[in-house]
Amino acid sequence: MKEQLKIAKDKMQKTLDSLSREFAAVRAGRANPDVLNKVQAEYWGVMTPVTQMASVSVTEARTLLIQPYDASALKAIEKAILTSDIGINPNNDGKTIRLVFPQLTEERRKELCKTIKKYGEESKVSVRSVRRDIMDKFKTMKKNSEITEDDMKQGEKDLQKIVDKFCDEIDKMVAEKEKEVLSI
Repeated sequence: MKEQLKIAKDKMQKTLDSLSREFAAVRAGRANPDVLNKVQAEYWGVMTPVTQMASVSVTEARTLLIQPYDASALKAIEKAILTSDIGINPNNDGKTIRLVFPQLTEERRKELCKTIKKYGEESKVSVRSVRRDIMDKFKTMKKNSEITEDDMKQGEKDLQKIVDKFCDEIDKMVAEKEKEVLSI
């Protein structure tokens, strides 16, 4: 039973890690290379992440500089950025691409907050899904007489404490990211 609780903790931690990666990609008005993590460009017939095709650096507070390792990939990177959901037009000077992040409008900040809350809810759903799976395993173990009724009840209580802890952590992460977006 302790093994099942450990499995649950590990899966829930992966959910938190995934949420923090999602939050890193949310554009909050400052230049952040993580916004390019999901952008892929076609390179030699293969979809390749831009971060593997170019060096990405922050030159100013709101400007990203993208220098492709191979100059022939410049157009493909530019096209990938244009078709992505980043919402920034790339400035191509023939050797590099600059992404200038505009100041966020109040409306855009509210949209970002909704997106952040949506990511938080999806993470909570994932945590609850792990709880459901583990509860099912507890019931199967009881049915097969591997554990007693009391053990099952205690396991459910322990599991619920873990779920509550992770849900609280998700709420904190959402609140911090919202504060960051709204305070720029």
